[in-house]
Amino acid sequence: MKLRRLFVVALLGVTLSSCGLTVNQAVPYDIRPGSIQPIPSLQGLKVTVGSKDFTENIILAYMAEMGLTAAGADVVDLSDIKGSNSSRQALLSGQTDVTWEYTGTGWINYQGNELPVPGGEKAQYEATAKADEEKFGVTWLNYSPLNDQYAFAVTEAYGAQNNLKTTSDLAAFIKQKPDQAVFCLETEFTSRQDGFPAAVKAYGFQKPTVKNFGIGTIYSAVASGTCPVGEVFTTDGRISGLNLRVLEDDKKAFPQYNAVATLRTEWLKQHPEVRGPLEKISAAIDNEQMVQLCKQVDVDGQDAGKVAHDWMVKKGFVQ
Repeated sequence: MKLRRLFVVALLGVTLSSCGLTVNQAVPYDIRPGSIQPIPSLQGLKVTVGSKDFTENIILAYMAEMGLTAAGADVVDLSDIKGSNSSRQALLSGQTDVTWEYTGTGWINYQGNELPVPGGEKAQYEATAKADEEKFGVTWLNYSPLNDQYAFAVTEAYGAQNNLKTTSDLAAFIKQKPDQAVFCLETEFTSRQDGFPAAVKAYGFQKPTVKNFGIGTIYSAVASGTCPVGEVFTTDGRISGLNLRVLEDDKKAFPQYNAVATLRTEWLKQHPEVRGPLEKISAAIDNEQMVQLCKQVDVDGQDAGKVAHDWMVKKGFVQ
């Protein structure tokens, strides 16, 4: 059985006027079922998959599209939406049916809480999912181990030289060597309560020097020695590509940002079978794998669609 696959490479120029969103063009990936098998109730069902505008989220959208196509759905790609709020509004308004969201973003940005839920990843997931369904009618599918958190990173050489493995190690080190308390940070991270202020409170950094950079340049700034320490996202491919060492947030200063497929609850009640393909994917992806997938795109220059397709085939989900 040969299934049609809708997938991004170029723009069709078909714009959804209310949000300024653009439907994307298909490329010739012929998706055949693997362990994700056709589901009769999904045959021909139109499902629109959205994503935010960064590599990891786009890869996740492509995986979802392939899995749903293998299950028989007629998938429309609406990935690469600019900004979290626009992506969220597209889901709430019904312009997209599926989008991967992050537990910390849901809890703090959408639900208006200032501080993360104590107790770790699953506690944050459960609180976010419960509140989002009650307040906004959005269902979060099963918990996923993929957790794209804030963290601090140093070069591998610097970390090895100074025996730095955790952020507590870093705090103890710069207490002895205050001149090394130089942090490359994104401007927003410097001031938001779940960002650098949370780390200062948890780890007791004394009079740190902050240099503000765009998030994309922090990685190279740390790699080049401009700053000993930088803010990173834990699944960013440049961590591997630039040989950086991520320091464990051992005091859990930062929120958890597990990536989970989200859908409008009423729509999901009408089409509950979409759970199966999406939850198979979310259970199979973790941080270590995503770092390598993002590296293939952001460092090695591969197409995100091909990277997602290769992973889906390797996992046996599709052929």
